[in-house]
Amino acid sequence: MPHGEAALRADDHAVVVGDGVFETTKVIDGVPFALSRHLRRLRQSALGLRLKEPSEDLIRSAIDAVVKANPDAGLLRITWSSGSGPLGSGRGEGPGTLVVSTSGSNSWPTAERAHLVPWARNEHGALTGLKTTSYAENVLALATAREAECSEALFLNTAGLLCEGTGTNVFLVIGGSLVTPPLSSGCLAGITRELILEITRQEMHGKPPEDVEVRNVDPHELLTAEEAFLTSATRNVSAISEITGKLQMTFNSAPGPVTTRVAAAFSELESHTVDP
Repeated sequence: MPHGEAALRADDHAVVVGDGVFETTKVIDGVPFALSRHLRRLRQSALGLRLKEPSEDLIRSAIDAVVKANPDAGLLRITWSSGSGPLGSGRGEGPGTLVVSTSGSNSWPTAERAHLVPWARNEHGALTGLKTTSYAENVLALATAREAECSEALFLNTAGLLCEGTGTNVFLVIGGSLVTPPLSSGCLAGITRELILEITRQEMHGKPPEDVEVRNVDPHELLTAEEAFLTSATRNVSAISEITGKLQMTFNSAPGPVTTRVAAAFSELESHTVDP
């Protein structure tokens, strides 16, 4: 449907209580990037939320139609909800609702300021690891970060360990090695994070692999790290220039050499295949 004419039922449970799942990815020359991985995660999130499984054929057909209608699209979002339901937590019995929409690309600075917020991610929660539309916690955290003139917020988990951003995964460079929190920390299994772990652990064009550790990260390691960066489907690899909030740290040379190498490797992957 054209912009401004799209309709969604007011009793759709994604609207009423955030009872849905979603994926967002870049569109490159009319083709969504890493779509197969995003659809796989959408299905996993839906099953984790005990939603009816969405039809991949229907989603792909809808994507084709929507991207064809907006050939200048920079971002694609797929939302799948439980459909119409009561004005409360109980679900209805109808079919789910599929929404596929596009927008222009996001623009990010060369290096970002990130704000460490005082609220904890619950790594033991019912929604841990699921990409759901219940995003109010992220909205509040990001609004708080923007009040501090930062473009992203960072969470610790209930154990006090570094977890993730509102829409990003976090990597540090410590002693020349890449370090990122494990999924057990409560962070989302980011598609860009997954691809970076794959490409940095293998030799590419004669370049040796990076040293990569997936482990628990004490937030005070931010104070001794040489570099830090964020990853997401809309950012790719984005250097952190400064941490504010519960801890303060400035990375004067952002983006540093390791961040630059990782960003270049990811860009090379992106330029060679749209569905890695």
